[in-house]
Amino acid sequence: MEVSDAEFEGPLAQRGIGIIAPFDLALERELWRWAPMEVSLHLARTPYEPVPVSLEMAELVSATDHLQTATRDVLGVEPEVVAFLCSSGSFVHGVAYEEALCAAIESAGAPSGLTTSGALAEAVRTLGLSSISVVTPYDEPLTRRLEEFLGELDVTVVRSQYLGLGGGIWKVNYRTVADLVMAADDPAAEAIFVSCTNLPTYDIIAPLERNLGKPVLTANQLTIWACLGRMGLPMVGPGDSLRGVFQEDADVPPSPEIGAPPDVLEEGVS
Repeated sequence: MEVSDAEFEGPLAQRGIGIIAPFDLALERELWRWAPMEVSLHLARTPYEPVPVSLEMAELVSATDHLQTATRDVLGVEPEVVAFLCSSGSFVHGVAYEEALCAAIESAGAPSGLTTSGALAEAVRTLGLSSISVVTPYDEPLTRRLEEFLGELDVTVVRSQYLGLGGGIWKVNYRTVADLVMAADDPAAEAIFVSCTNLPTYDIIAPLERNLGKPVLTANQLTIWACLGRMGLPMVGPGDSLRGVFQEDADVPPSPEIGAPPDVLEEGVS
């Protein structure tokens, strides 16, 4: 059988995103679901720290020397942007420190550097948000640091819900996250932010946005959105409020909802 030349023209030209992940990240698969086919994610991890999720851990994983080492570890595959995929580690010391983390990544050789909390700040500015509710898996002190970070952005936190977990965050089920989001909702909140890149959210974003009638922004979603925006690429996956922000003229596929549990989320929500 004759094979045409076209069959050997691939693979699709790859474009890379470098990801600096905390040592305990367990949701790599969720990250890939946000990315278009031509984008590859190249992960490096911060060193293992034998402490629970806390202010202390957030400070340890966000040490600039760790981020610079991880950045250099992924530069060999020529990523267009390198992101520190960590909410708490990038908001723990406020806006100025978040900016310093981006500078550290770029000084290590990244063409462009960003963080999860920086992506949140971009979304706040782009969507014109002035009041939101927050959901976290953290304890109260770490959750308060997130509120302080948002306060520096002139955003009022209307309501907070948190789980108080010291580990195993990736094991939290969708029902628990959805209940927290709905409990955090308030008429005065223009959006809900779900913090932590280790908290599963992908399949419940779309049904929650339908039920609540407002954006539900999550840590992994925002990080990949900001990376793709710098690359001039459309975001795939759920999050209609963000889809057209960077790519108004892009032909973007509809939000996939495979695996979502819409029935359980539809009940009892006004």
